[in-house]
Amino acid sequence: MNFDDHPHRRFNPLSGEWVLVSPHRTKRPWQGQQEEPDRATLPEYDEGCYLCPGNERAGGAVNPHYDETFVFTNDFAALLPEGPDFHDNDHHLLRAEPETGVCRVICYSPRHDLNMARLGVERVKKVVDVWCREFKELGSRADIGYVQIFENRGAIMGCSNPHPHGQIWATSNMPMLPAAEDQRQLAHLQERDECLLCCYLKRELDGGERLVLENDSFAVLVPFWATWPFETMVLPKAHMGSIVEMDEKQRGDLADALVRLGSRYDNLFQTSFPYSMGIHQQPTDGGEHPHWHWHMHFYPPLLRSRSVKKFMVGFEMMAMPQRDLTPEAAAVRLRDLSEIHYLETV
Repeated sequence: MNFDDHPHRRFNPLSGEWVLVSPHRTKRPWQGQQEEPDRATLPEYDEGCYLCPGNERAGGAVNPHYDETFVFTNDFAALLPEGPDFHDNDHHLLRAEPETGVCRVICYSPRHDLNMARLGVERVKKVVDVWCREFKELGSRADIGYVQIFENRGAIMGCSNPHPHGQIWATSNMPMLPAAEDQRQLAHLQERDECLLCCYLKRELDGGERLVLENDSFAVLVPFWATWPFETMVLPKAHMGSIVEMDEKQRGDLADALVRLGSRYDNLFQTSFPYSMGIHQQPTDGGEHPHWHWHMHFYPPLLRSRSVKKFMVGFEMMAMPQRDLTPEAAAVRLRDLSEIHYLETV
């Protein structure tokens, strides 16, 4: 089947949802502005930044003079560790129940001016180590059922501070999207006696048309069912339910993959590429979850330039997600980019 010329829909086995692909629409003439590379630079330290070392945060706390990574409990957390015990179910359509948890912020580096792509493998490896430490600590708590590690980069993704940082929200219950993946992976294992993502990764490595990059331990690819224009998944080649199962070599390889992907993203439109990134892994309820294969999602909104973005509106909000650029074409664009960051070439 030639996917390049005909509208079709693709199935996402992780979520059970479909996405409409309309590749013929990319043949429309593009008369958008031609943009120069974004070479605006930030200071290494910003006295007005509430994440820089030694600065006061909005809640009044003062950051230590950290020199690597720094983790703190969010001053304006969306979740609280304690709450009233209630189940308001007086009508079957009006249900509410408590949700408790912990929200933490991870500053990747004291440098205000560097994003993940420019931190370098050694410093990103320290971020990976923090992810593993925090997941193990929070996941061991009896009141935590799931640990969601994520990063929003760029103002368009709701991130108002460019200082390199991510977040962790640890919840008492498993959130909706990881729960859907949990059910789909479990069903696949029960029906076919094999891991869903192990099976999928083998097909992608054999074909290679959606592969962006790989190293000894990880593959980065544009999923067959991708919704966002340059969406990617980072998949460990070994079957692992969570990030704490990685050894030192695999942690270093993950850092390598993230830096190389980040450089490609920034080079695509020569800007600090906005995205939402999240790590999906097994719940922390103390049970056995052999069906889980942990992975990372990158959801970037940029479509044709840093001025042209994709939004979920109209048909996509009311019916189903839709994309014009095929995942195969997106993979080629990303795969052909240099891994030398454009700001390092001047």
